[in-house]
Amino acid sequence: MAKDMKKKAVKAKVAPKAALKKAVAEKAVAKKVAVQKPAAKKGKAALPLPPTIPAVAKPRKAALKAEARHLEPLSVPVTGDIEVLRRLWETVEARRLSGDTTLSHSARLMARGTAKVAQKLGEEAVECVIEATQGNREATILESADLLYHLIVVWVDAGIRPEEVWGELVRREGISGIAEKAARPKGIVRAAETTKLP
Repeated sequence: MAKDMKKKAVKAKVAPKAALKKAVAEKAVAKKVAVQKPAAKKGKAALPLPPTIPAVAKPRKAALKAEARHLEPLSVPVTGDIEVLRRLWETVEARRLSGDTTLSHSARLMARGTAKVAQKLGEEAVECVIEATQGNREATILESADLLYHLIVVWVDAGIRPEEVWGELVRREGISGIAEKAARPKGIVRAAETTKLP
């Protein structure tokens, strides 16, 4: 009887160990299956992968580092150079003169005509407005650069030099915007066919 009791005690000790090993093995199998199958979206069951398609592996560290560098927040230099606008105008003018639409976006855009150049400026202005109203500072900086570039393309297309625009800004310096707008010829408003209030 003592031997039977001893055997039962040994079996009781062995049984939990075997159950534990079995549970660990099941978890390992479940992990392998989870790695092989993409996670299911809410309400949708994951589709099994065909055996010919390899399981999706985790991205390597090098790929993650490269991605992090590429997607890091925009760092804008604190100092800027207003002369960049003059240099940009000169570059766009050189592209217009070369007329090489295969290599130059500026030349390609101007080759499509003034209406297309103006349309593109309008699109960039809208994108800048959207980012500004949403409070996206970095995106507003990026869209502002796009807007300035396309404004310069409009100038080049229209034969306007930056100095002419700077001269107009100097002329307006110190004048109230309300007074300046009121002094504009009424013919401009009629030509524009607008009912916008001054």
